[in-house]
Formats: sequence, C-alpha cells, structure tokens
Amino acid sequence: MAAQGGISDPGLITLVNKLQDVFTTVGVQNPIDLPQIVVVGSQSSGKSSVLENIVGRDFLPRGTGIVTRRPLVLQLINRDKEANADEWGEFLHIPGQKFHDFNKIRDEIVKETEAKTGRNAGISPAPINLRIYSPNVLTLTLVDLPGLTKVPVGDQPRDIERQIKDMVLKQISKPNAIILAVTGANTDLANSDGLKLAREVDPEGQRTIGVLTKVDLMDDGTDVVDILAGRIIPLRLGYVPVVNRGQRDIDNKKAITAALENEKKLLRESPSIQEQEHILRNPLSGQKAEPYLDDAHQADPPRYQGSYPGFATKVHD
Repeated sequence: MAAQGGISDPGLITLVNKLQDVFTTVGVQNPIDLPQIVVVGSQSSGKSSVLENIVGRDFLPRGTGIVTRRPLVLQLINRDKEANADEWGEFLHIPGQKFHDFNKIRDEIVKETEAKTGRNAGISPAPINLRIYSPNVLTLTLVDLPGLTKVPVGDQPRDIERQIKDMVLKQISKPNAIILAVTGANTDLANSDGLKLAREVDPEGQRTIGVLTKVDLMDDGTDVVDILAGRIIPLRLGYVPVVNRGQRDIDNKKAITAALENEKKLLRESPSIQEQEHILRNPLSGQKAEPYLDDAHQADPPRYQGSYPGFATKVHD
C-alpha cells in the first residue's frame, strides 16, 4: 500500500487536482509547489507514446514539429471496474461534458491549443487540464510539456528554444516534481535533452525517472542493461524501457494493448534483458507504480500545505 500522503495517495492527488484546476481557472501558473510528475524530452523522444501507454488509449495529437504547444495537465482517476467499466475524459474548460470517444479528446486538445496559440508553431504556458476516468489507470497526475527543440523552423519564434526551456525549467525546478525524462534509445544518452535539463535542477538524480524509448531500435553493440542499470548515467529511481509503436502501427490503428503485449515479448526475448527481471516490471502501469513513485518523496515529503495551509484546507473542503 502507498504511504499515506505520498504522491500516489488518492486523497492527496484529489487535492492537487483541485488546486491545479483553481489555478488554471484564475490564470495563475501553479504558485504552490505541488507534487506532480513532469514529462520532458525532445520532440522526437517518444513522449506521446509513453503517455498513451500509461493511459492505454490513443488520445494525443501527433504530427511533425512541436505538437504539444501548451502544458497538458493530465489527471488520471482510477475507477472500480466492477462498478463502472466506462472510460471517458473531461476538460476543465468544458465543465460537465464527457468525452467517451478518445479521438474527440485529441480534436479538442488541438482546438483548445489553437485557441491560445493560433495555427502557427507558437507556444503558450497556459495549461489544458484533462481528467481521464478509467479502471485501467492508476490515480496519478502528470504534466506533459512541449518537446525540447534547438532550431526554429517555419513560423516558429526565433527564440523557441529558450521559450520551451524556460517553461520546462519552471515546472521541474520545483522540489516536489518528479521528472520523467524521456530519451530515445537510438540516440546517445549523453546527448539526451531531457536528461541534460533534468540534471540542471536535479544533479544527483534523486527525483528523475529515465524512460528509454525505442529500445528495439538501439544500435548493435549497445548494451541496454548498462543504461537501465544506471552504469552510464545513474538515477536513484532508475530507468524504464519502452518499445514504441512505429508510424505504420499508428497508421494501421494498432491497439495500444496489442503494442504493450508486443513490447513485453520483445523485452523478454532480448538477450541483454531477459535475466534482468526487475527491469521488465514497468513501474508506470497498474499498482506497481505506488511504491515506486512514493519513494521519490520519502526524503523530501510535499511541503506545499505548510506554505499555504488555509488555502489548501479551503479547497479540500
């Protein structure tokens, strides 16, 4: 069972969700250091696949360039499957409307993004709050941020790199944020944009989880176990291997459940990984996440209630 008050404690997450919604409604960018998981990585790192794997559904916009152009506050709410097996999403900006079609969730994210940023490649710090109810998720709050980029293209602002970096640093600098640093395994880990930025605010790797995507595309001779075991860049919370769906799989609408089974098969058949049983236990799915995520805050428990006790109590009530 999760430790009371830990980041995966449903009561705490409910309070955090309420606070996030209040701040978004009044146009304030989280003045309190809320416990949350912040997802960072380059444009091509596979962030979307990681988030969709966690949810188990296709719901995020895809394309070239910067697809995530506003922070997406993703509030996952676990529901009792026997009581209600339905899955749906709700947006803070459309109160009372349930989206049972996850394709329409994707369309609404695009529509609401363009309402703030236009159709061009600009970004905005104003978040989109999306709550997903499902029996297949762990109650969890994640913040997805625009993918890191270096060179502006097309209509992107000339300072797009600085804008995105500033936005990411503002989120991950908070001591109560767990950083989910997503890196493609087919790139040099030392050049990982997500890990580089994470190390600026978490140099000892105490609150960073490394997510290694595209492990099926790793170069020959690269020992994935050295990376996952932390012998290249050590992280206290470790690494998670992920096999992304290819573009053909996405175009053919391959179900994420089928993709996850394929991932499990590929990882178990890998000569480098098959004897590392602990690596195969994806800590971001199901109840396995509870002790894993709570461990991130054992040494430094959430402090925001002490900073704003009256306000937090009022919102909780």
